[in-house]
Amino acid sequence: MSIWTRIAEALSALAGGGSLADVLAKLRTPPEQSVAFTIAVIALGAKMAKADGHVTRREVEAFREVFRIAPEDEAQAARVYNLARQDVAGFELYADRIARMFRGRPQVLEDLLEGLFHIALADGDYHPAEDAFLREVARRFALDPRVFRSLHARYLPDVTPDPYDVLGVEHSDDMRTIRARWRALVRDTHPDRLVARGVPEEAITLATRRLAAINEAWEAIQREHAPA
Repeated sequence: MSIWTRIAEALSALAGGGSLADVLAKLRTPPEQSVAFTIAVIALGAKMAKADGHVTRREVEAFREVFRIAPEDEAQAARVYNLARQDVAGFELYADRIARMFRGRPQVLEDLLEGLFHIALADGDYHPAEDAFLREVARRFALDPRVFRSLHARYLPDVTPDPYDVLGVEHSDDMRTIRARWRALVRDTHPDRLVARGVPEEAITLATRRLAAINEAWEAIQREHAPA
C-alpha cells in the first residue's frame, strides 16, 4: 500500500467535518508516522509557499523532488496541498501539533525542516518572509540552533556554505570532535535510518542531497587541516 493510499484513508475522516490539522492530531502511533510526516511537510510547505505572497509553479514542483509521486497518486497529493492552503488555521498550529507528535524524536523534526528548506529554495530565491517562517518553525520544534544553521548554510542560494556550519561544529573544535560529528551525521542520514524514524520511502531523496553536502563539508575541512 503506497503512502498516498494511506493518506487517502486518513483524510476520509474529513467527510464528517474537521480540518487537516485535526487529521494530523490523530496520527500518533508508529505505523502512522510516515503518513503524518508526509502530511506535515505538504501542509507546512503549502503555507510557507504563500509566505512571500505568492505560490510559484517551481515551489509546487519542489514537492515532486521531496516525494516521489506516481501519476496515479498526483490527485491525492494535490488534495492534501489544497486542503492545507485553504485551511484558515495558521502554520503555527500545524508546527505546534507536529512538535508534540514527534516529541523526543528531534531527528524526525530535522528531516521535516529540511524538506521545508528544499521547498523554500525551489524558486532560487530566499525571501525574508520564508526565512522568518523557517526560523519560527525551528523554534517551535525546539531544535538545536546548530540544525537551523546547518540547513541555512547548505541551502542559502549563491553563497558558498561554511563546511563547519554544514556539519554543525565550531571552527575551534579539534579534528577528533569534527570527525565524530561527521560520522554521526553520515550514520543518521542512511536511508534505512530515515525509514525507521518515520520518513516515508517516497521522501528518501532528501538523504541523497544531505549526504553529499555532509561529505563535501568533511572533505573541505580535511583539506584545510592537511599539512602544507
